[in-house]
Amino acid sequence: MSDPSSGCAPSCAAVTEAEAEALIRGICFKTGPPRRLGVEVEWLVHESRDPRLPVSRERLEAAYAALREVPLRSALTVEPGGQLELSSPPAASLTECLTTVSADLDAVRAVLRRDGLTLAGMGHDPWQTPRRFLRQPRYDAMEAALDRTGAAGRFMMCTSASVQVCVDAGHEEPGPLGHVRRWWMAHLLGAVLVAVFANSPVSAGRPTGWLSTRQLRWAQIGAGRAGAPVLDADPRAAWARHVLDAPVMCVRRDDDGPWEVPEDLSFRHWTRRGAPRAPTHDDLDYHVTTLFPPVRPRGHLELRMIDAQPGEHGWTVPLAVTAALFDDAEAAETAYRAVKPLAERTRGLAAPHNPLWRDAARVGPADPELREAAAVCFAAALDALPRLGAATAVVDRVAAFRDRYVARGRCPADDVLDAWRAGHDGRPEGSGAPLLTTHPHGKDTPS
Repeated sequence: MSDPSSGCAPSCAAVTEAEAEALIRGICFKTGPPRRLGVEVEWLVHESRDPRLPVSRERLEAAYAALREVPLRSALTVEPGGQLELSSPPAASLTECLTTVSADLDAVRAVLRRDGLTLAGMGHDPWQTPRRFLRQPRYDAMEAALDRTGAAGRFMMCTSASVQVCVDAGHEEPGPLGHVRRWWMAHLLGAVLVAVFANSPVSAGRPTGWLSTRQLRWAQIGAGRAGAPVLDADPRAAWARHVLDAPVMCVRRDDDGPWEVPEDLSFRHWTRRGAPRAPTHDDLDYHVTTLFPPVRPRGHLELRMIDAQPGEHGWTVPLAVTAALFDDAEAAETAYRAVKPLAERTRGLAAPHNPLWRDAARVGPADPELREAAAVCFAAALDALPRLGAATAVVDRVAAFRDRYVARGRCPADDVLDAWRAGHDGRPEGSGAPLLTTHPHGKDTPS
């Protein structure tokens, strides 16, 4: 949701359809031995005294002004609804990534604590309705474009948070760390990660019927904006087609006026029509930042499907597991074999708009096949983490998550639902998940 560069060379020169395709193919998968790792952690910001209370704009503005004075190694950005995101610099190891982001989070929490605010690790805000904090042309245009498919876009912009893990694209050559294998595995393992780390079962104070309501919101936005390309043997060609055929969210302007939000205009058609003006290389760069598939190739791979996690260190578990399964050759081979049979359940449809991903978001690891794949993947990750130099504390957190959730066919969302059903204040012992203080309203219904 933040606005980083996608890697295309900024230029005001017009770009043709053929040039656009060549640029996309050239920058989306930069192959080589996996050496770098990154993470982007998004957080909801709540009142410490009562997380059900909305935080005023004035309080957020004051807190974020104070945070801008804090020296951080990670990039700190604010999302449209006022969520905070920390994006790590590329790290040479899992330990380096964890150390950097943990230190930055400590500094951010200290500032927010002084203002009576706290970071909340939830994939979807269980109490608040969408409310825009940022008023910028980009987000005005995004809201207008997403409103055409319903309310899901506003929920995604303003009430969702995630843990996004970034891994290198992999080797050009075939094998466990080859880029084609990693691309395929990301889309199959991605469903397992949705299920295991689901942590957003409640919206507007009541269950939605989905363990990952955040993933539901993404699916509701539609395949053009938030879907993946259909998997085939050539990821570069598939992604290039997807980008060119995806709808243009907006046409930017140099003045202060609102940006145009065209209807039914793909980037491919824009290059052919040259209207409302000819698209440029910079427009192509920007267009890529307006696409939100569950796996986005940006030279590396962004895995965008994981709900924000409860607790101070909850985010470290999906980061460690994903790093181990992608960057340790033995674990990568084991994980690929475990998730490959899940491909039949996609029915040839792209993620997340297929039965496998819908089941992962709705019922999580209660699904027997997803639970079995998760158990194999966690075992492989636990074997691999010491080989990657992970600290004992990190391995212990992954093992504790495995024992608490994976082995029991549960996920963090189940703790939230248990608390909602109990209908009293407090926290489930050891989970770090907030209890909901609303009372049951009857049958669970989507909201």
